[in-house]
Amino acid sequence: MMNYDIVIVGGGPAGLAAAASARKAGIDKILILERDNRLGGILNQCIHNGFGLHTFKEELTGPEYAQRYIDQVLEDKIEYKLNTMVMDISKDRIVTAMNRTDGMFQIKAGAVILAMGCRERPIGALGTPGYRPAGIFSAGTAQRLVNMEGYMPGREVVILGSGDIGLIMARRMTLEGAKVKVVAEVMPYSGGLKRNIVQCLDDFGIPLKLSHTVIDVEGKEHISAVTIAEVGPDRKPIPGTEERYTCDTLLLSVGLIPENELSKGAGVEISRITNGPVVNESLETSIPGVFACGNVLHVHDLVDYVSEEATRAGENAAKFVEAGCRETTSGEDIKLIATDGVRYTVPSTINLGRMDKMLTVRFRVGAVYKNAAVSVYFNDERVMHNKKRIIAPGEMEQVILLKDKVAAYKDLKNITIKIEQD
Repeated sequence: MMNYDIVIVGGGPAGLAAAASARKAGIDKILILERDNRLGGILNQCIHNGFGLHTFKEELTGPEYAQRYIDQVLEDKIEYKLNTMVMDISKDRIVTAMNRTDGMFQIKAGAVILAMGCRERPIGALGTPGYRPAGIFSAGTAQRLVNMEGYMPGREVVILGSGDIGLIMARRMTLEGAKVKVVAEVMPYSGGLKRNIVQCLDDFGIPLKLSHTVIDVEGKEHISAVTIAEVGPDRKPIPGTEERYTCDTLLLSVGLIPENELSKGAGVEISRITNGPVVNESLETSIPGVFACGNVLHVHDLVDYVSEEATRAGENAAKFVEAGCRETTSGEDIKLIATDGVRYTVPSTINLGRMDKMLTVRFRVGAVYKNAAVSVYFNDERVMHNKKRIIAPGEMEQVILLKDKVAAYKDLKNITIKIEQD
């Protein structure tokens, strides 16, 4: 059995940043396990720009952003295995994996960092009537086909869902000569960043129809048309609002799901809201020595925040290893409560004994709020009230907690984060 101080599952932006951070913290024996044939993860197919403004203070494409971290990993001589599938992670951090070169093998890890990313929700989850003809793709699959493999999925396109990948693919397909007829979104607000709505739809005259969904798919062998309709507050189609569009392609951008089969198999506690692990201030899961970061933890809007979070995970995994692979806690955990419009928080608990001087708590809201405020309560006392013109589900929000202020508050049991209308 092989032995490593830290094993990282996933060689995308989260895994690479975590590895570089752990090496910087002084850990020598690090191994990255990646199932694809190259490092970089999903960024390899994201050839549009807009990455790196926070991290590198310049605008990069996805592959350029990934290459910055790949270069760091290569420079630090961090080991990695490609085309390697992790099959199981045990509670005592034994990682079982396999590839063609080594066959099935096991690794005893001092700490494990989960960085498997997320996957797209499939059409089967939507309950759309009709056959399952050719011409229906997830937006990410279409992105890979166009950007990496040089295939055009079709020429007349309808997009269901306004997640960031769907918005970006509306622009990409248009630039490649396709006609994107409409983007339909079942919610009354877009799931993507405002800048993507402007740059990918508005700039190209592509209509976005909110509170609309696909109610019929025509074609048995290949898709030939779709019908969309307006939906009410119960998300059921409103009779008389149907619109039919002929098309040869339907792209689905209907949500991302953190890739947590391995986490569940290991016995990691999973959040019902995020579908990612429940973590503490160190990004440590319910299993000691198993950490999580990036889109496997919760779906991010910017890769810069993924890298920032993964850097913390790498540092904290290194601290765990240096402490002899055992817990270093003091005092009771403080619980973070998400309520009144805030759907969840990452982390879910804070232990002052392990907390850094400054902790970023990230979260998303469940609706669009205008002229509202993000409020933070220590027990029942409001200690923060940040006013914002607009707060939307498509963009992650954050609050900064300072350790000295948290420590100074006596008998602190709960920190509550909520949205308040002024």
